[in-house]
Amino acid sequence: GRAMHVAALPLARTLLAALRARLSALCWSLARLSLSLPLPGWQRLSALGPSVAAGPLRERQRDGAAPTPTSVNYHFTRQCNYRCGFCFHTAKTSFVLPLEEAKRGLAMLKEAGMEKINFSGGEPFLQDRGEFVGKLVQFCKQDLKLPSVSIVSNGSMIREQWFKKYGKYLDILAISCDSFHEEVNVLIGRGQGKKNHVEKLHKLRQWCRDYAVAFKINSVINRFNVEEDMNEEIKALNPVRWKVFQCLLIEGENCGEDALREVEKFLISDKDFERFLDRHKDVSCLVPESNQKMRDSYLILDEYMRFLNCTNGRKEPSKSILDVGVGEAIQFSGFDEKMFLKRGGKYVWSKADMKLEW
Repeated sequence: GRAMHVAALPLARTLLAALRARLSALCWSLARLSLSLPLPGWQRLSALGPSVAAGPLRERQRDGAAPTPTSVNYHFTRQCNYRCGFCFHTAKTSFVLPLEEAKRGLAMLKEAGMEKINFSGGEPFLQDRGEFVGKLVQFCKQDLKLPSVSIVSNGSMIREQWFKKYGKYLDILAISCDSFHEEVNVLIGRGQGKKNHVEKLHKLRQWCRDYAVAFKINSVINRFNVEEDMNEEIKALNPVRWKVFQCLLIEGENCGEDALREVEKFLISDKDFERFLDRHKDVSCLVPESNQKMRDSYLILDEYMRFLNCTNGRKEPSKSILDVGVGEAIQFSGFDEKMFLKRGGKYVWSKADMKLEW
């Protein structure tokens, strides 16, 4: 009886995988149906007319020239295992596109001029224990031959096995770290029981060296870490870039009635942010980003592959590129190409071109 039970296990697993795939496809069909209906954000943006959009966007809509999606941030999942109090892309849905649909959208973006893709979330390594993002990374580098493929992660779920399998296809791994004091990380919402966020950061740094992946750090400066001196730790870790963001308020995500977070207690003034930057001005890899730079200069795709326009302080979705194409959807993205270039959005982002000591 036991032998038969063991023999039946692989068959049961195969059936379960097939069912899961069918269910995913069904969910996507239903989502496509609901996305073809007028969306509240879409209605609001079109009803208000072009006057609500930023100046450069107004001009583009007049002359019909769509911006090029040179660098795209694809938030393919909103699910996360951390609860950062200031998070501005929260778990409002649990939806993730079927792999083949995601690949189709990425191919469309490449066709429209995409050179860099950044996979983000939520936490990208939650979906299929990192296999989903691994397959997308491999597809973008191997099939689409994109110059730059990167991931932003909190790092907690990444294993060395993932680097062995997918490391060669990844240009940059950015790990979010807001403090080098574990108690501050817990206050912010990056606590993981007995697991230590800072210890894992150092382990990931070493894996990036071992598997030739450029290492980057992202920090959100907020009320709990604004007085911290991170000079020594950052210099020791020696990332290719240290992105320092001012804590950002986005209605519907981290403030307002329908928000899942309350950002107010984390917010800092522009002056506070400047003081933090001044304290770290000798760190050569520092890349500061104020609220204004962040709001207008990122191309953000959500889990349905809709561009999110943040220029009005909340995320207004376009229609999905899978339904209307990249050219039409991007017109509603609020993307300011000049600001993108001004903030240094285009840099040496392919690891083949980086002079890195692995």
